[in-house]
Amino acid sequence: MDRAAAVTMDLGDPLAPYRSQFTVAGPIYLDGNSLGRPSASVVEGLAAAVRDWSENLVGGWSRWIDLPAAVGDRVGRLIGAGPGQVVVCDSTTVNLYKLAAASLAARPDRRVILADADDFPTDRYVLQGLAETSGRELRLLHGSAIDGLDTEVVGSAIDADTALVCLSHVNFRSGARLDLAAITEAAHRHGALVLWDLCHSAGAIPVGLDEAGADLAVGCTYKYLNGGPGSPAFAYVRRGLQVQLRQPVWGWFGQQDQFAMGPSYDPKTGMERFLTGTPPVLGLLTVDAAAETVESAGIPALWAKSQQFTAMFVDLVRDQLEPLGATLASPTDPDRRGAHVSVAHPRAWPWCKALIDRRMVIGDFRPPDVLRLGPAPLYTRFVDVFDAVQRMAEVLEAGVEDVRDRPRVT
Repeated sequence: MDRAAAVTMDLGDPLAPYRSQFTVAGPIYLDGNSLGRPSASVVEGLAAAVRDWSENLVGGWSRWIDLPAAVGDRVGRLIGAGPGQVVVCDSTTVNLYKLAAASLAARPDRRVILADADDFPTDRYVLQGLAETSGRELRLLHGSAIDGLDTEVVGSAIDADTALVCLSHVNFRSGARLDLAAITEAAHRHGALVLWDLCHSAGAIPVGLDEAGADLAVGCTYKYLNGGPGSPAFAYVRRGLQVQLRQPVWGWFGQQDQFAMGPSYDPKTGMERFLTGTPPVLGLLTVDAAAETVESAGIPALWAKSQQFTAMFVDLVRDQLEPLGATLASPTDPDRRGAHVSVAHPRAWPWCKALIDRRMVIGDFRPPDVLRLGPAPLYTRFVDVFDAVQRMAEVLEAGVEDVRDRPRVT
């Protein structure tokens, strides 16, 4: 791979026209798996929403009140979920808590929760808290730091005492991708429920929740969905499971007749029973506008380009960075990779900080020694990937100084 080949790939890229919908000035941005760029439609949509609020005030609620479900249906189409199974609300952590707690309540005679020891901290913390308060046992499975959990290992750990299996489809650090359908099937053979974290999948990778018979899923909207910092998350519950689950945060937006202001809680029968309080309207409108752009491009095209990106990164890391002491920290098997690639180096944080401070490349650091690279296919070019690795090599060759400050990233 040389730069001319990367330029040629950009010329033939069917997603290239989408780049003009984003502001892309400045350093090469390879942190789309942490926070996506805003599209022009988001900027325009948010401005229109503020005008609507200014002009109509409380009268706008006639249009806003159903947004969690309406935007949820749009997000659902991006993760392979039919209508009426997704709502956009709250944060990923809150939604994970609600669905995990509801699942445990639905399996009162089972005492085991299975999770990944290398999963994102908030997932583990929520499950630790639930295990402690419900008297359950949290069993953490250990897999490869690079390739993640093995499907057979997960399957063999599930038994008749397993209430819930909670895993990330794509590992936040290495980008290792699990076999969602196979693990879901293994759990169902033993009567366990499965809760999937799709934070690093939604908007980049075909998920196919309905096709896989998945039970539950959560995810954020500010990575590949480009919904903005802190934009509301989503929750998915399989239609046939909705009436069986009773989530623990009882709020008036989940109430059957919320405006009756009745004395006791009677949850709605559909997906809206998983709502709690007043929805964040501006955030919902932003997610809707952003997800519309993703839907227009299509997940198959986005996934095809992401696969090209990650394959290109693997080759360039081996050729340009491994001779300088870095190592690939993501799976080499494309069938096991998500949409981002990680590189390990003993001085990963000083290296990452130097690239940012010199306005060369924006990636992000994950402890203990990983620099994570997430080229979002809607606005990243192949030549950006090529140039980024050259700049990364340039900084390593020149040497990086130790830094004392701790990175603050989400």
